[in-house]
Amino acid sequence: MSLFQDIKGIIFDYGGTIDTDSVHWSEVLWRAYRECGFAVDKNDFREAYVHAERTLACQPLIRPDHNMLDLLRIKVDIETRFLMENHRWNGEKFNRKALSEAIAGNCYDYVLHTLETSREVIRELAARYPLVLVSNFYGNINAILKDFRLEYFQDVIESAVVGVRKPDPRIFQLGVDALGLEPQQVAVVGDSFTKDIAPAASLGCKTVWVRGIGWGGEKVDEALPTAIISHLSELTTIFI
Repeated sequence: MSLFQDIKGIIFDYGGTIDTDSVHWSEVLWRAYRECGFAVDKNDFREAYVHAERTLACQPLIRPDHNMLDLLRIKVDIETRFLMENHRWNGEKFNRKALSEAIAGNCYDYVLHTLETSREVIRELAARYPLVLVSNFYGNINAILKDFRLEYFQDVIESAVVGVRKPDPRIFQLGVDALGLEPQQVAVVGDSFTKDIAPAASLGCKTVWVRGIGWGGEKVDEALPTAIISHLSELTTIFI
């Protein structure tokens, strides 16, 4: 008997779950930095990554019409500027703007490749279940879904719009309400144990943890998720 037999709707996380198949975005960017020849210590990079995230959370730099490539260009520009201004990188060796553009393009191409698989998974599930997206994002998630041909969600709950961020369980309750279901009838799929699995489980939702390459240092309880998978493609064996 399937643990998900009573499921009538599915909530998806976006960043790290759908677009990178459970590889944390810091790792995607770090790989791109190395592939583009940007010589920087990983601890310095992580500091720049956190700085960029905080900057984007505080300043309205992302417009609703910005797609993923636009977002990446802005984010990487903030990171490389931070690294240069804090003397974590010798800016005389490179054209910072050109290198930032190369890093952003590298990451965008990675996402396009990942979506060749994850888009089909989402399409198949949308044919059988109502889907809702719940994401910590910058106010432009609908532009990204359109750009990537991922418009399979009947509703989108975005932190920058609703004013609630994960890991607050209330943002998942908004997703459950959008489905018009009870929490026990909903499965939540996400790559973050702390931000997706724990808060969704606290509401009574079933959960699928797409366990991959995370940020590190996260305390997890592997007994909590209803199911643990390694790749988004495994969802078809659970729900279909």
